[in-house]
Amino acid sequence: MKLIIFSPEKTIFDGEVSLVEVPGSKGRFEILENHDAIITTLQPGEIRFIRDGEEVRQPVTSGYVEVHKNKISACIQI
Repeated sequence: MKLIIFSPEKTIFDGEVSLVEVPGSKGRFEILENHDAIITTLQPGEIRFIRDGEEVRQPVTSGYVEVHKNKISACIQI
């Protein structure tokens, strides 16, 4: 899956991942390959993702995430 995390100032991450977990407005949830299309706001917490077998965490205070056809876009405030 392709993940791009960006803020109004810059691109924070752009690459392939195997799993993404986000702090959605209705609770944390995982995004795996072939996830249904979704758009949701984010609450304060961390975006957690697996890249090349390693776990990476990105703090977030607000924003939104969109999932469509194995592409995940997260616009965040840090």
